[in-house]
Amino acid sequence: METIQCPLYRKCGGCQLQNMEYPHQLEWKQKRVQKLLGKFGTAEPILGMQHPYHYRNKVQAAFTADRCGNILSGVYQSSTHHVVAVESCLTEDETADKIMATVRKLMKSFKLKPYDEITGRGFLRHVLVKRGFCSGEVMVVLVAATPIFPAKKFVAALRREHPEITTVLLNLNDRRTSMVLGEREKVLYGPGFIEDTLCGCKFRISAKSFYQINPVQCEKLYGKAMELARLSGKETVIDAYCGIGTIGLVASKQAGCVLGVELNRDAVHDAVANAKLNHIKNARFLCGDATECLTKMAEEGDHADVVFMDPPRAGSNERFLLSLSELAPKRVVYISCNPETQARDLEYLCERGYTVKTIQPVDMFPHTNHIETVVLLEKNVSNDK
Repeated sequence: METIQCPLYRKCGGCQLQNMEYPHQLEWKQKRVQKLLGKFGTAEPILGMQHPYHYRNKVQAAFTADRCGNILSGVYQSSTHHVVAVESCLTEDETADKIMATVRKLMKSFKLKPYDEITGRGFLRHVLVKRGFCSGEVMVVLVAATPIFPAKKFVAALRREHPEITTVLLNLNDRRTSMVLGEREKVLYGPGFIEDTLCGCKFRISAKSFYQINPVQCEKLYGKAMELARLSGKETVIDAYCGIGTIGLVASKQAGCVLGVELNRDAVHDAVANAKLNHIKNARFLCGDATECLTKMAEEGDHADVVFMDPPRAGSNERFLLSLSELAPKRVVYISCNPETQARDLEYLCERGYTVKTIQPVDMFPHTNHIETVVLLEKNVSNDK
């Protein structure tokens, strides 16, 4: 039976499973994980949400104008650059939706025009809002094609209607590109970042750094990852693809030492700041390629007891997995947002001396077909170096 609550369900395409009751969504995802990863074992029951709405702490909207010149904001329709106007969304943070509406109103009063992809003219391309669900701090990022606009007056007007906003940034993207954020960034108000608490640790979140969009489920995900890692306080831990250091810093409380590796320089900067913010001294972070780092460690005879890996949707690569198997940690905790590529990577590791012990799906993205899984692999004793 269809229970579609959003009038944009068929136009937007973002919530592919909204035609199902939530328990049926969980059943569908459980079967999907078992189909993709069943060759490695039986998946544990999926961890769902008690209240699967308005869970997204990061909201991103594209701005455009209709034929009558009315300013619209929303999401790109699937596989197109046609903007579907969104007034409110059942998965997005409600504060962010209200801020988007205010920005649309202020653009009209300040006579600012949205960016036109065809002509390359106009001011505002996107607005990004991030909110700390624990801290209540709110970041607004105005992604513009030009820096020329009455910034002080615009920000003052925005904060009059939304005093909860703690920082505002201008991100300049003057290229004809599908990328949302440009390279140049200027703080218009506040510190230029927000802070939030996750798993007992405080985290500084900048505009460009990655932070899990569903903090409620992220607590469950990381809690399960720590449980599977079985840290006793003595282990050497590597957090590959560490981002702003969330997994590594949570693990540091139960580990001997932690090394986080990440290519994104902004994220590493945040990770170092987050370690200081939490008074953590047994974790360090490197800006670099995780594959090269593990390869070098293996060549120099270094060791790691546990490796956490949380790669992008494309999964890991063969060079990384080879260097991981040569480093030969006792346990690998593999977090994935794409069980299809995870299945490929698990097969590679199992061929090189590892066995899958636990498969735990977590519903990080209710109403969508995306599934998060955390998998524990252990090194076969007979293949230990």
